[in-house]
Amino acid sequence: MRLILLCLMLVLGGPALAVQPDEVLSDPALEARARDISRVLRCPVCQGETIDESNAPISRDLRLYLRERLVAGDSDAQAIQAVTDRFGEYVLFQPPARGWNWLLYLAGPVMALLALLIGWRFVAARGRAEPEGEGLTPEEKARLDRIMRD
Repeated sequence: MRLILLCLMLVLGGPALAVQPDEVLSDPALEARARDISRVLRCPVCQGETIDESNAPISRDLRLYLRERLVAGDSDAQAIQAVTDRFGEYVLFQPPARGWNWLLYLAGPVMALLALLIGWRFVAARGRAEPEGEGLTPEEKARLDRIMRD
């Protein structure tokens, strides 16, 4: 029974958002835009959480700053740029592919190709390897037969 209750709590709990009621904008359209933008912004101190999911004080500040920018009339791109200017590209879950960021974008495919090449060479080398011996000698075969009979 406890297991069922625990599973039910985990399923119904879902992803709890950290947005506080006092942060929610009165205009539903602006609030929806703020939530959409918050999905692409990372908490600067958390591991892989959006600013909506994080309870860190810096995330609250980011949420409030983002909503201030939207109320001031910024477009989505302008609001994201303002947050990026203030906190750096680290707050973006998908930083733009320019400068040193190319290294991040290319590292995965290059490592995958390198692993495939090493794997292919390993398999090819094993196929060309010569057998270590001629097999069992007649004495070894006779001994193996005796052991198998017993």
